[in-house]
Amino acid sequence: MAESGGQEHYSLAIDAMGGDKAPDIVVEGLDLAAERHPSARFLLIGDEVRLVPLLQRYRRAARACTVVHTPDAIAGDTKPTIALRMRKASMRLAIDAVAKGEAAGVVSAGNTGALLALAKIVIKTLPGIDRPAMAAISPSARGDVIMLDLGANVLCDTRNLVEFALMGDIFARTVLGLTAPTIGLLNVGTEDTKGDDKLRNAAEMLRRSHLAPQFHGFVEGNDITAGTTDVVVTDGFTGNVALKTGEGALKLVGQLLRQVFSNGIAARIAYLLARPGLDRLREWLDPRRYNGAVMLGLSGVVVKSHGGTDAQGFAHAVDVAMDMVVHRFNDRMREGLGKIGALRAESAENVREAAEAETINASATGNAGPLANAS
Repeated sequence: MAESGGQEHYSLAIDAMGGDKAPDIVVEGLDLAAERHPSARFLLIGDEVRLVPLLQRYRRAARACTVVHTPDAIAGDTKPTIALRMRKASMRLAIDAVAKGEAAGVVSAGNTGALLALAKIVIKTLPGIDRPAMAAISPSARGDVIMLDLGANVLCDTRNLVEFALMGDIFARTVLGLTAPTIGLLNVGTEDTKGDDKLRNAAEMLRRSHLAPQFHGFVEGNDITAGTTDVVVTDGFTGNVALKTGEGALKLVGQLLRQVFSNGIAARIAYLLARPGLDRLREWLDPRRYNGAVMLGLSGVVVKSHGGTDAQGFAHAVDVAMDMVVHRFNDRMREGLGKIGALRAESAENVREAAEAETINASATGNAGPLANAS
């Protein structure tokens, strides 16, 4: 494994040292991912003293990877402000590779705050995007659902929500393979009069955009797990609360099931009878299938794997990143931004014309304000 001179273009740059069980699960996960993506090339960045012996065990990963050595890594408790100054850390070098065009995307199981801060500052947002958003896939009664923002932006305005809807639409097309994903705005009710001005204005703009045929309208919290829409759009504060509530509910159900089926001989017999169905349920709700939160709206693909995941979970995060690269997520984003930009310009022109008309009407009725009265 030779050190990269930056001449080749890699599918993904991989932070080999990020996560609770790095670099072992990272290399093992890449071995699984390399089987599913035989043409992929990975720039594997980390301590070669630990990486080389692992690559000797995982031959598929070895064939797909080029190692860049660095002994430095960003710890899980490192503050983002300190991480920004760690220019030789594995996460920073992986992000630098994307910013320089050496790789199309980055995957890391490391410090979330550091990854978000570095990605926003080093990779930067796509032209026309105000703020990036964090998105993830979760299970619902009708299949997978995408939700964003999950915490990158606590406060959002109308423009942010409309851009998030566009991001969610293209993410659902590239990763879930949906041809016309439905989109909902998370609100306290489904009626058009519910919510604050930014929500109602975002809904109106989406109804006038190229996303109108897919826009379902407002959805409530129970619609997330019901799968009422394929994409659920909200601000980062609400999205993060909803995400953590859902994760807690899943853990509670698991604990209650274990208690029920361990309470006596009859319960254990019932478990044996129900085990095939429970195994299917466990597989369906396996968090490794949904590993990989994505920062959308950046000038490169950025996927955050859960820090405590195993090799299968990390491989799934790589799958998500590869889907975005192969299906040209950012190119599609640029096309969609052009349409949204035209809509924003039209809206601004309508506001300007309405203001001019109001001024003319006021002048005609003698109510043009103190200057007119003074003349």
